[in-house]
Amino acid sequence: MTRALGLDFGTTNTVLAMATGQANATHSMSFTSSAGESDSMRTALSFMKDRTLGAQALKVEAGQAAIRMFIDNPGDCRFLQSIKTFAASAAFQATLVFARRQQFEDLMEIFLRRLKAYAGDNWPEDVSQLVVGRPVRFAGGNPDEALALQRYQAALSRFGFPEIHYVYEPVAAAYYFAQSLTRDAHVLVADFGGGTTDYSLIRFERHAGELRAVPIGHSGVGIAGDHFDFRLIDNLVSPEIGKGSHFKSFDKLLEVPAGYYANFGRWNQLSIFKTTREFADLQSLVRSATEPDKLELFIDLIEHDEGYPLYQAISATKMALSQAEEAEFNFAPLGKAGRKTVRRSDFETWIADDLARIEDALEEVLQKSNTEAGSVDKVFLTGGSSFVPAVRRIFERRFDPSRIESGGELLSIAHGLALIGESGDVGRWTA
Repeated sequence: MTRALGLDFGTTNTVLAMATGQANATHSMSFTSSAGESDSMRTALSFMKDRTLGAQALKVEAGQAAIRMFIDNPGDCRFLQSIKTFAASAAFQATLVFARRQQFEDLMEIFLRRLKAYAGDNWPEDVSQLVVGRPVRFAGGNPDEALALQRYQAALSRFGFPEIHYVYEPVAAAYYFAQSLTRDAHVLVADFGGGTTDYSLIRFERHAGELRAVPIGHSGVGIAGDHFDFRLIDNLVSPEIGKGSHFKSFDKLLEVPAGYYANFGRWNQLSIFKTTREFADLQSLVRSATEPDKLELFIDLIEHDEGYPLYQAISATKMALSQAEEAEFNFAPLGKAGRKTVRRSDFETWIADDLARIEDALEEVLQKSNTEAGSVDKVFLTGGSSFVPAVRRIFERRFDPSRIESGGELLSIAHGLALIGESGDVGRWTA
């Protein structure tokens, strides 16, 4: 019997699912690490020297355990997150981890081997095929799709799976949702990940009880939840720690370089920033700054490694704004500046450009497939950002709200991949 393993290697989270062999039944793989048990893992790695393992050995953790290692050992630990964003970048050749050169495929392999170790006896040894999700558009300014898939294949082939197949992530989500369809339908799936938003339009039909599909169109854009987080930080936090302020240079008044604040695009970059020449330059600006207290607050955040707690506070605020017109942002290390009431209307203004690009990608899939919105029978929204009201309104303006559904925010892709692998005709679904 075919044994299919579905791998959703995400920008933010990674999920593995296994088909049980019973009709439309799957289960998530469970992982147990020092951070506890979970059926999803943050896509992150931490490396640290460990003399108990040998002079050259490194202790490696993944997921939440990696985050904990980094927080507990900020000066001694090398932390990497959102590994997937490097996959399609020709500029990324490798990174040094304690003097060892690690290419993307090495990092992907290391991450998955940690997951295999965390799975323990739950890791299946009789997998006949691995079905892997891939975005419609990879993240990055000039993504190289062929390079990304080449790197995926190089990493995954090291595990000895007899077959490896690649399926668009929204197609897998569509297949997962389609199991509940009671009639033939045109289905649009919008998958909002951490780094990309992907669309897939598919015609699902049942013939003699068998689910069949005809792909109609795909599109995607490298904008998603991580960008929304950054917009919140850029508007709530950065001005309080000196963005837009000035310093004196001889007889000129200059603005504090905005590049210092770009490091907030990834919370772990703040710890790396601490070791750079830029940080030393920032410290030297305090003496000539017109608002030195703000730069001193910025420096304190960096020196005390407050990046991860900051992003937790931002995430909580974003989630609250999905439920209410106003939410409280609370981040104690900023003092009074860290207590603010945030209006949903302001948040939507800050992410307006991102929303426009997400809507442009939706327009692209409809136009290229010559599909009228009225002919779409079901719209499935999946991923954390599908809860953002401004995102939902994009779809409510175009489609009958009664046709819009959501669910399976973390699990739908992996489970859809496993079901496709178990279908007996995986070739019809591969990208």
